[in-house]
Amino acid sequence: MKKQMKHKAENGKFWTARYAVINATYFMGFCGVHAYASIFMLERGFTNSQIGMLIAFANIFSVFIQPVIAGLIDKPGKLTNRRTASLCTAIVLVLSLALAFVREGKAAVFLIFMLIYMIQMAYQPIIIAMNFEYAEKGCSINFGLARGIGSMGFAIYSPIIGNLLEKYGVSVIHIGDALALAVGLLFLLTFRLPERDSSSVMEEKAEKAALGEEAKKDSEEVFLAHNNFFDFVKYYPMFILFLAATIFVFFTHNMLNDYLIQIIRPLGCTEKHVGYATALAAVVELPTMAFFAKMVKKVSCEKLLFLSTVFFTVKVTVLLLANGIVGVIISQFCQIAAYALFIPAAAYYANIVMEKADQVKGQAYVNCAITMGGMFSGLVCGRILDTSGPKMILVWGVAACVIGAAMTAFAVRKREISSSKNF
Repeated sequence: MKKQMKHKAENGKFWTARYAVINATYFMGFCGVHAYASIFMLERGFTNSQIGMLIAFANIFSVFIQPVIAGLIDKPGKLTNRRTASLCTAIVLVLSLALAFVREGKAAVFLIFMLIYMIQMAYQPIIIAMNFEYAEKGCSINFGLARGIGSMGFAIYSPIIGNLLEKYGVSVIHIGDALALAVGLLFLLTFRLPERDSSSVMEEKAEKAALGEEAKKDSEEVFLAHNNFFDFVKYYPMFILFLAATIFVFFTHNMLNDYLIQIIRPLGCTEKHVGYATALAAVVELPTMAFFAKMVKKVSCEKLLFLSTVFFTVKVTVLLLANGIVGVIISQFCQIAAYALFIPAAAYYANIVMEKADQVKGQAYVNCAITMGGMFSGLVCGRILDTSGPKMILVWGVAACVIGAAMTAFAVRKREISSSKNF
């Protein structure tokens, strides 16, 4: 018996390690596409407005496909989180290799880059949902730690790519992405749920038989999913308000990611500094995410979500007031309580407030809101950059964050008052 318990404990650590590698490789690929989007596209001859249009289109399509994919996964069948993530990773890997070697034809570059951007955004919530799915099956995974290691992958990868592209050109970005995604795909293909032994299966059948009609009723309730968006809105009104707040906050976050080079160039920075700045932001995410499970036992998800929106506001305000690299560093350091708090808190929050049959959709809708923030950022900020310069998009960013923080405060306050659940 002791031997069996020891085996389970070791297995639990192994689940976290493997899930952490999946996160790390995903965010390495994510870094190459999102942190270096402007650098790559400017090199390929696109204007800021065209880059904004590309990002907007990619986000629009992603918003539409995320709930569809989530609804299919939520239904019982062969389409699982792991299989979907594996397929998406394989597609992005192939497209990344294609993009690395396509040097002529702006239309082809536009289309391939848009598909990569769209698919990456679409399967991010699936990787998050996979954690909760596996946890329900008895696989011990420290989500915060694994997600924090994902940020570390981003942090290590970003300055490496930043330095390499100055020496070898922008094609190195997507070659590096393909290598990282190949490792991630290997881990996804082997990240299978453990098979239950015959004794546990028999015990489960006996338990269901003993519960009789009650078990049958519970089983039926599990699949009462709110796949119709209007039904979903009616059933989760405060969650919808939280999603609206997320759009405003991530308008600013995506703006800073996608247009960082244009924002910091007037401060005397280069592409190399983009790598260092994004690496710093990713490094400071790790401690927050790693210890999130302990934090959330003492402070509710709602309060942590609101705190994160306050720090998003501080981050963009500091960058607006910056007059050199020191301001950029201080701004990026704010990530420790902005994005680093928001992502695990939103994942936990969505998992808590959703019924079982809506849990993948809940994660997908959070990511849809994040994606829509990027969509509006792409539509608005590229044009503003070309007409009014980087300071003006930072003013817009501050305004969006203030609105998002206020809406979050109201949404989670109403949630705490109206709910009897304890977090």
